[in-house]
Amino acid sequence: MSTIFSKIIAKEIPAHFVYEDDLVVAFLDISQATKGHTLVVPKAEYRDIFSVPDDLAAHVMKIAVKMAQALKTAFDPAGINILSNNGEKSGQTVFHFHLHLIPRYEKDDAKFSLKNNMSNLSIEDYRERARLIKAALL
Repeated sequence: MSTIFSKIIAKEIPAHFVYEDDLVVAFLDISQATKGHTLVVPKAEYRDIFSVPDDLAAHVMKIAVKMAQALKTAFDPAGINILSNNGEKSGQTVFHFHLHLIPRYEKDDAKFSLKNNMSNLSIEDYRERARLIKAALL
């Protein structure tokens, strides 16, 4: 499976790289949802978060923190979204695990929201969901 990200990493497709080490690259997202929108991508292809080894996932997050700090220094955003779509239903379009770092500005027009279902759930709903997650950790 050779994704567009693998081609970018191999320098077959141009990109604006802002970081690279032995395991990870970071480059500007071509869409630039907001100024500085950056992707952090492992060099090795893993389809989604469910297939990424723990040590690599930790390194990707370490670099995401480093890049978030750089974005804060470079652009002084009011905040930042860190987003990863995993699976087609979640909106994943490139099936090579990656993190989006999306700086947020006071007057940007980027949209991201989740429905609040709190009023539709009982305490038992929460307890059962927590129980199922805990059981899956074993």
